[in-house]
Amino acid sequence: MTCTSVKMIHSLCADGGEGSLCNPVKFKGQDFKQLKETLLKERRTFQDETFPANLDSLGQLEDFTAWELDEVKWLRPPDLNPEASFVVDGTSRFDFIQGDIGNCWFLSAVGALTLRKSLMVQVVPLDQSFKDNDYAGIFHFRFWRFGKWVDVVVDDLLPTLDEVPVSVSSRSGNEFWAPLLEKAYAKVCGSYADMNAGNPPEALKDFSGGVHMTYNLSKGSPDLWDVITRAAQSKTMMGCATFSGDQGEDISEKFGLVEGHAFGVTGVKQVESLGKKVNLVRVWNPWGEKEWNGDWSDKSDLWKTLSKEEWKQCLKEREDGEFWINMEDFCAYYEEMDICCDSPNFVDGDAAC
Repeated sequence: MTCTSVKMIHSLCADGGEGSLCNPVKFKGQDFKQLKETLLKERRTFQDETFPANLDSLGQLEDFTAWELDEVKWLRPPDLNPEASFVVDGTSRFDFIQGDIGNCWFLSAVGALTLRKSLMVQVVPLDQSFKDNDYAGIFHFRFWRFGKWVDVVVDDLLPTLDEVPVSVSSRSGNEFWAPLLEKAYAKVCGSYADMNAGNPPEALKDFSGGVHMTYNLSKGSPDLWDVITRAAQSKTMMGCATFSGDQGEDISEKFGLVEGHAFGVTGVKQVESLGKKVNLVRVWNPWGEKEWNGDWSDKSDLWKTLSKEEWKQCLKEREDGEFWINMEDFCAYYEEMDICCDSPNFVDGDAAC
């Protein structure tokens, strides 16, 4: 993206023109505020005719049998949990777990988005709830699509099997911003099935309108650690992916990773171990489990070589899908890394970024 394009986008967002954050394009012509006001006045709950609760919206999911697809029931969060909330104690990558739809690429990007609070509130308006006086079964989210911000309206009917969401689910059981965000993105894509097997940069750009770069980790760029460090300092969204095929299967079997899978990069840290500097990368699996078991994993004895302060600062021994891995192993066992930023300036160390 050229500097002229960046300036044009910033101008578009600043002047309130159609497609700016304050005046996003209404997806399928649906006006969230107007619809909600009418629903509350008439005491009705929303049913979205443009993305109905049926098999067309679910799509042809390869991992589901015909019987399972017929058994899918669309339920609202209050039907799944009487204590349903939109957000509980802020938004976090640990709020949700990937379901039976192969959209790790999308969810890894969501995990990265939760670390960018300023972007998060643009994509996920937080002034939404299930409170009786404000609830009408309607929610909205914003995505950057083809040069403009788009406001996407959805109802809160979620596909379930035996009252368990078939896709992303709430880790706590009562927080539903992530399943509803996923539904809004499925609507943009066409169906839940159309979210199968995408690429993380697609979602990262749709969350920000930012500039995207992909690094081939096996090439071992000498300045890659500096790039990742500057990206983390700039709170830039990052993701990575493991190898697929025989190479990926071998690595997965040996080190506990998932082959051909998208992960989020959630942090970096340089520590001192046995008198040497070690560069560590923190990686997160949207499954909420299945972690790296090599050097610097949660149960690695190498943590004992650090000072007690560094150890406590970094290590959280829990099965949450997140783990540390040193830079050398990261480049050896992951195929590529994606960075999506507001401006490419940080690559050159531009302090104004």
